[in-house]
Amino acid sequence: MAAPEEALRQRRRGDAAPETGSPPAPPRGPAGRPGRLRAGTFWLTRIALLRALAFVYSVAFLVAFRQNKQLIGARGLLPCRLYLESIRRHYHGRVGWDALSHAPTVLWLLDWSDMDSTLDALALLGLGLSTSVVLTGCANMLLMAMLWALYMSLVSVGQVWYSFGK
Repeated sequence: MAAPEEALRQRRRGDAAPETGSPPAPPRGPAGRPGRLRAGTFWLTRIALLRALAFVYSVAFLVAFRQNKQLIGARGLLPCRLYLESIRRHYHGRVGWDALSHAPTVLWLLDWSDMDSTLDALALLGLGLSTSVVLTGCANMLLMAMLWALYMSLVSVGQVWYSFGK
């Protein structure tokens, strides 16, 4: 019983020669760790998918930047400030979990005195982040979550104009 356990330990350490029926060991990197870019890792698919998603975000934020003032701005067709105030009145003046779940937006935390510039800032921040992902191909979970949160902030106050995005 001791011999199979010892052979298993040697195989895990890499001391034993591979058996004839076993697959070859993955290539090792400079520090003895498995190499990162090898067949079956899907690194190219990940980069292409993240760039494509960032491109969609950049188009969406560009469209939002061009149209937000006319649609949901301070003097727009359906001002988002009035929408947020009506939600606040509905929940008795408190902005708690109920109001946040009704309209999940970072606008609850920002100043509403100049809503046009606030909406432009959200759209430009999202456009800048998504364009950097498109150009560099570098993205992580935090960056993609920020893009989602920024776009969700615009969609949730967009009312009729953004109802397709919910």
